[in-house]
Amino acid sequence: MPPSGPNDSSADTNTKLGEVLIDFPDNRLLIELCGEYDRNLADIEQKLDVQILRRGNHLAVIGEPFQTEGAAKILHALYARLEEGRPVEPADIDREIRMDTSAANAAAAKPAPAGQMEMFKSGRVEIRTRKKTVEPRTEAQKTYVENLFKNELGFGIGPAGTGKTYLAVAVGVNMFIEGHVDRIILSRPAVEAGEKLGYLPGDMKDKVDPYMQPLYDALNDFMPAKQLAKLIEEKRIEIAPLAFMRGRTLSNAFVVLDEAQNATAMQMKMFLTRLGEGSRMVITGDRSQVDLPAHITSGLTEAERLLKHIPKISFNYFTADDVVRHPLVAAIIKAYDADAPLG
Repeated sequence: MPPSGPNDSSADTNTKLGEVLIDFPDNRLLIELCGEYDRNLADIEQKLDVQILRRGNHLAVIGEPFQTEGAAKILHALYARLEEGRPVEPADIDREIRMDTSAANAAAAKPAPAGQMEMFKSGRVEIRTRKKTVEPRTEAQKTYVENLFKNELGFGIGPAGTGKTYLAVAVGVNMFIEGHVDRIILSRPAVEAGEKLGYLPGDMKDKVDPYMQPLYDALNDFMPAKQLAKLIEEKRIEIAPLAFMRGRTLSNAFVVLDEAQNATAMQMKMFLTRLGEGSRMVITGDRSQVDLPAHITSGLTEAERLLKHIPKISFNYFTADDVVRHPLVAAIIKAYDADAPLG
């Protein structure tokens, strides 16, 4: 439901295009809503194929009726964020458009299907960390985050740029700072290391850190640098290659295995059986980017086949439509998918 402040009314019903007039009582918040040089309005106009005109404390949204309806809902939602003291960034606009059914269909230039207007009744999903609050930007991301909080073992499977690992680390940091787990353990297969590892310069940490850098990057987004360094020094946060997990029992920990498509079937079984009391485990991977030799079965594929019907294990799938990096990334993934051989 739109916030109680702004009120909208339809006009110009005798013409082909419809107009929705929205009143925003707080001029300071309206300025923030529009953005510098009205860039936020321009972003919504471009994505939803509408025209937005500012008239004093009003915004007039002009376009096809289902398009203006979607744009009005987005503007209401963004204004509500500002009323709560939260900023409006380009990512927030993108998320609101993706998460609103009518707006998403308006962006696709077709009416919203019946029965989908009541989606996301459970409200906004937020992941609070030390440095920022993270919100899912697509329906698939929202379901994924909900399942990570709900289940002790979860899988996130899909292409690069869909937030699988980023959201998993955010959930882990949230559960750590809320006291639900005592440790965070992040792991990846160092598939390219193998016999070459010894030829790399430095000690063991220097050799494997390049493979782990994306995990460090995610943690740095959620925790102050000094606190993160201290927690790593105290081993309350660990980042280690998959091979280092053998023989351990991971209790009271939030454990993430990233790039799981590059784990062998034996490594995957070894990792999954590390799960201890009070722990949560997340497996993320992209089946289209397997770097294992052709004759070796991916542990992610086998785990999916064997575990899919076990209760309390969630499987969440992402597509190119869930990519939240540069828009070109989604187009690139779709082009490669379309060119992939059948079967």
